[in-house]
This record gives sequence, C-alpha cells and structure tokens, in this order.
Amino acid sequence: MKQTLLAIGCLMVAGNAAADSSPGKYIARASDCVACHTAEGGQPMAGGKKFSTPVGDIYATNITPDKTAGIGNYSYEDFEKAVRQGIAKDGHALYPAMPYPSYARMTDKDIHDLYDYFMNEVPPSAQKNKDNDIPWLLSARWPLHIWNWLYVDDTHSVNNTNKPDEQHNVLLSRGAYLVEGPGHCGACHTPRGVTMQEKAYDASSDVYLSGAMIDGWNAPSLRNISKSPEELKSLLRTGKSQHDALSGPMSEVVTQSTQYMTDGDLEAISYYLLNFNHPNAGAVSTSGAITYAPKDGKTLYSMYCSTCHGDDGKGKDFTVPSLVNNSIVMAKDPASLLSVINDGTQTPQTQGNISFKMPAYKQVMSEEERNNVVNYVRGTWGKQADK
Repeated sequence: MKQTLLAIGCLMVAGNAAADSSPGKYIARASDCVACHTAEGGQPMAGGKKFSTPVGDIYATNITPDKTAGIGNYSYEDFEKAVRQGIAKDGHALYPAMPYPSYARMTDKDIHDLYDYFMNEVPPSAQKNKDNDIPWLLSARWPLHIWNWLYVDDTHSVNNTNKPDEQHNVLLSRGAYLVEGPGHCGACHTPRGVTMQEKAYDASSDVYLSGAMIDGWNAPSLRNISKSPEELKSLLRTGKSQHDALSGPMSEVVTQSTQYMTDGDLEAISYYLLNFNHPNAGAVSTSGAITYAPKDGKTLYSMYCSTCHGDDGKGKDFTVPSLVNNSIVMAKDPASLLSVINDGTQTPQTQGNISFKMPAYKQVMSEEERNNVVNYVRGTWGKQADK
C-alpha cells in the first residue's frame, strides 16, 4: 500500500547550507551519497562498494559526471527519475538498496541543487561499474517495477514558502523532511517486510523507526530516545556525547554526513525524533536475555573493560562512552553489544575531535566468556539498576 506523506513545511536548503558548501553539496552530505557510492580507498562517488543482500552481492554504481562510466550523459529529467523513482537512464529498475523511496519526497529545489552539484562539482571518474553477484534466476529487473508501484510514493514535497506560525511546527516539519527524506533514517531503523521493503516510510505508522537488524547490528528504535536535545545533537555532530558514543554503521553516517549539517538542521532532527517519546521511554524488556552470570562476567569486565569504562561503567566524559543508560547496552537485542566486543569499534573521525578505538576481543576471550561479559554489562547497567 502506498505510504502517506506528512504535511511538510519550510523545506528550503538554500541559505541553510554550511558556509563552505554549495546547496547541492550540502544536500548530498545530508543524503549520505558518498558513504554508499565510494569504495574503501576509492575516488568519491565512483562506486564499487559491495552490499550483501539476501539474493546476492550488489555493487554501488559510479555517479560521477564521467560520460562513459558515470552519469555525465544524464539530463536533469533522467537524474530526477533515478533519484526519486529508481529508474536508470536506459529504463532498467535500480535495486532498492538505494533509498529512492525516501528520496522520492525530496523537494524539486533539493533535487535540482543535487544535480548541479554532481554535474559541476564532483570530479569525473572513468572507473567502470562492477557486475552484481546475483544468480541469474533472481537477477531479473522487471519485478522491481511492481515493487516500485507498491512502495514508492509518486508525490513529493513542494517548496513551501508559507512559514508555520509556531516554532514547534517549523522544527517538526524540517526534522520530518530530513529524517524521512534525504536522511533516509528508516532504511536502517525500520523493520523490513517479506519483499525487503521498509514496513513504513514515515511517522504515520507506529512501526516507523521502531528498530531493525542490519548487517549483524541492532539498529535501535528511535522512538524512545532517553537523551536531551543537546546530547542527541552532540552524537549527530561528533559521534560522542558526555556519556555515550556511536559505533558500527552509524559511525560512518556521522563521519560522512551529519557532522556537516547546520546546527539548525541538527536541532530539527533532534526535535522530530524526541517528539516520538512516550511515558515508558527507555524501559528495558528482559525478553530473550541470556542468563546472567555475574561471577565470570564481573571478573572478565575487571580484566578487559574497567580500565577505560571504569568499575562504575561511567567511562570518561566526551572520550570513553558510559555504559550507564547506553542505548546499545539497554537494547532488547544484544547483537550490537556482542559485535562491539567481538570485533571492536571506533567512534567517528570528526573535525577537532579525537576518535576512541576499542580493540576486538574475539581472539582473546572464548564465545562463552564474551557472552558472560555481555550478560554482566546488561545485567548491571542494562536494566537501570541503582548505580
């Protein structure tokens, strides 16, 4: 069923872009284009980054203005159709790993600015696109046209010059536009259906931003954030706040996207997300929790974790994240915490901020020992026990 757009106002990016950015570059950063279309060590926007899907591996395409390998021959109409509808210049349907169902609601002005940026500011690259590794029986593109008809809105936001009377409406409208549109936050934080569609694309549904699993990480619900607006803005700007830090896929989002957003837009995003809060925000369910093993877990925590995070789990302000009221520790699913302990992690690299790197313990502790640490941490700080 087609999704219904929220009423959106005050959507202009012009005049809101950072001083060192053109409007198109700003909206490209807000849309996080470089993170998906740039392979590690490769030229920005030249494609080649691999994405694993249930039907096989796909590779991001070259979206530089090169006329042979990239999109240099795209007219604005071709570009707009690809971004909003997921249809390439030659008519084939793009895989919805590209979040065009979210981009469909972007304003004409933002799409025009984005096109100007790609055609005039992004350096061209002749890097050829890689073939996708999908079995031929599953690689047919025609079913994607049906998928698009079912899940992609054909109505987009209009440029609205009528300013709402209340600051509440201004912030809520702008935040809704950024989160549901270019920011495509639901691509990670909203559960997927049987055809891999997001179960909702905007706040009209209770399932939107309710949390999901992605690449072994638990993308937490954004509907019950127990942080102040300033804490949330700090996380989006630097990847760290006084007592918390981001890791996993979200670290790349901060590194490539949200650190470059204006204070006004970060405030709007924070306001919109915190508007979901309800009286039980932050409550922790123990459903599916692993049996608590305090003795082994506490010993292992003291050996490997307490040096940085402290015996009280409070970490070091603005450097080492606190485990107290930590969203990963308090999540219903321990997958993200297990991933951090198994593989290590690093907070985002941002201007004027030092990144904190946590080592991997997969080769140091057994699986049972790592589970014991998870149980100890969740049992001590994941249920908001007295500190």
